Amino acid sequence: MIQKRSALATVVTILSAVLPLGATIIGRNPPAESISRQNIKRLPPGKQGPWLAYLERSERARQADKDFFQVELKRSGRKTPLEPPHSFSARSIPLDQNSSWYAGAEAQHIAAVIVSFQTPAGGWGKNMDMAGEVRQPGEKFAPNNLSRFLAPGDYDTPLEPDWNYVGTIDNDATTTELQYLAKVISAVGAQRSQAYRKSFLRGIDYLLEAQEPNGGWPQVWPLEGGYHDAITYNDDAITETMEVMHDTARGQGDFAFVPPATRARAAASFARGIECILATQIRAGGVLTVWPQQDDPLTLKPESGRNFEPPAASASESADVLLLLMNGLPHPGRAEQQSIRAAAAWFKKTAIYGEQWKRTPQGRELVPTPGAGPLWARFYQIGSDRPIFVDRDKTIHDNVAELSLERRNGYAWYSSSSQRALDRYAQWSREQAGQR
Repeated sequence: MIQKRSALATVVTILSAVLPLGATIIGRNPPAESISRQNIKRLPPGKQGPWLAYLERSERARQADKDFFQVELKRSGRKTPLEPPHSFSARSIPLDQNSSWYAGAEAQHIAAVIVSFQTPAGGWGKNMDMAGEVRQPGEKFAPNNLSRFLAPGDYDTPLEPDWNYVGTIDNDATTTELQYLAKVISAVGAQRSQAYRKSFLRGIDYLLEAQEPNGGWPQVWPLEGGYHDAITYNDDAITETMEVMHDTARGQGDFAFVPPATRARAAASFARGIECILATQIRAGGVLTVWPQQDDPLTLKPESGRNFEPPAASASESADVLLLLMNGLPHPGRAEQQSIRAAAAWFKKTAIYGEQWKRTPQGRELVPTPGAGPLWARFYQIGSDRPIFVDRDKTIHDNVAELSLERRNGYAWYSSSSQRALDRYAQWSREQAGQR
């Protein structure tokens, strides 16, 4: 297990010398590092080769995607690319219908649209509306996902504004498309699903290609730079990817069509993902705790995401990692059991009672409420387990009420959803006791 220092303690710059007396800004959020040749060269010589090969593979795939699109755009006679339909996330793709629905015309139309928007590398863009028309030649593979709040130095500024999130696991992208295709394939049978099967297997190959040498996944593949290159637990990107790998490896139910060779590769990928999860679990003072939203892929240290996402312990994402470990490992080994028990202990330790996160005339606030809870903050300072909050200007605070109204109201700074992991842990503990 890799020993980690508090990333926040390392990067925080105390501003008391320049701030008025009583100010509670405790630091600034640092930028994330890209996977670059320069950064790879900082690794021990014996570890550089796989990362250099990974980076070169990404560069080839990115260029191939762009070349494909430029050729297509030229052949279409268009001077300006078409903009694809935008949605809020891939969750608009229905995964909760009965099996007969997936054999119908509406379901197959959505499947055809999904296939048409698959990138040459094999993934999908995020925030796509797949209920519209099949992609046309010269139509972008991803809609406009630029932040409305971009300012100079913003961590969300893309390397190329016109080529952004072209292939990603962010916002349920790619994993949802694969789950949906599996349902349609299962419903319509082998003879009518050849195009869907081909697309699905290309999508699995995409995830296998995107997996980093350490077993994690970046948010965007081919690599886009910045925090997009990080091992990304944010918004359950990795846990959802590993669930797809787990289902593919088992080859049951909707995934029964998957060939044995692909199942074997998915099983190996899932195992490597578990190794990454164990390696990135934060140690504070020698004690295992939980996980951050993102990790630097080369150092495995927690790192920043967007301006307001610091290198810190993250309750929401960690709850889903904990659920994955408990649900995906029927016979966990000693290291996995230690990881699970430590994470559950952290959740019990950091639970907040007697407070409610609610809207008030002054904006969303933490309001004292007898009997309320448990709640968890989105971010906790590593080591102290103190809730912390970051504004769009990258200033770190220890009081959510000090944030701008836009950030205070526009982000899930507190949530009760982590309780589901503790509920499952109680059941898991009984199950483990029964196996002794």
